[in-house]
Amino acid sequence: MEIIIITGASKGIGQELYKQFTESGAMVYGLARTNPDRLQRMEEVDITDFGKTSNIVKTIIHRHMDEAKSFTLINNAGVIDPIDMVGSLDSEEIEKAVKVNLTAPIHLINTFIATLVDFSGEKKVLNISSGAGRNAYEGWSIYCTTKAGLDHFSRVVALEQQQSENPVGIVSIAPGIIDTGMQETIRSSSEEQFPHLEKFIAYKEQGQLSTAAETASKLLKFINKTNFIETETIADIRHFN
Repeated sequence: MEIIIITGASKGIGQELYKQFTESGAMVYGLARTNPDRLQRMEEVDITDFGKTSNIVKTIIHRHMDEAKSFTLINNAGVIDPIDMVGSLDSEEIEKAVKVNLTAPIHLINTFIATLVDFSGEKKVLNISSGAGRNAYEGWSIYCTTKAGLDHFSRVVALEQQQSENPVGIVSIAPGIIDTGMQETIRSSSEEQFPHLEKFIAYKEQGQLSTAAETASKLLKFINKTNFIETETIADIRHFN
């Protein structure tokens, strides 16, 4: 049995991953603040409640430890705000973004590795990163920073796991530009806040955005076919067929 745990599973890529992995026969658990579609095995939780989310992950793992052949953690939850120039950033939005985009995945990965230390089956962590973690964009200082941090944390974990008897494979992957609520948030900003606004509006108008379903399908294929121990830690889904 394959056990999949997905954060931010109530909408966008996360919801599509939840549905498509379920359809493939995996046992899928979602973590999200809301569950509007009343999906089964969806834990309604704020992932910045680190103690609660860690306990949920531990409970899921222990429930299936004896029957699972693999465990996969997908850190998908993320926020794009605050979108603005440094000097005009909202302090509460800064703190929230760092917690959601970086601190929460760190806590969950730490829990995942610790709880599965003696599990000899396949163990994978997929972090949904962004090209913004690898390129600087004015107005996205916090988003760029948190995604770059997630990438580099993933590199360190990969190095550490080389010394493990039962290693966890980890990949931090950029999923491309997707037609989700995050893109709507970007388009609702101003050019003063985000100088690249017109380019992102054009992506939508010219049909250059991938759908969440298309992206989730590619990610599912990547997860199922990739050896996370041997592959490059930093990846881009657009480089895989």
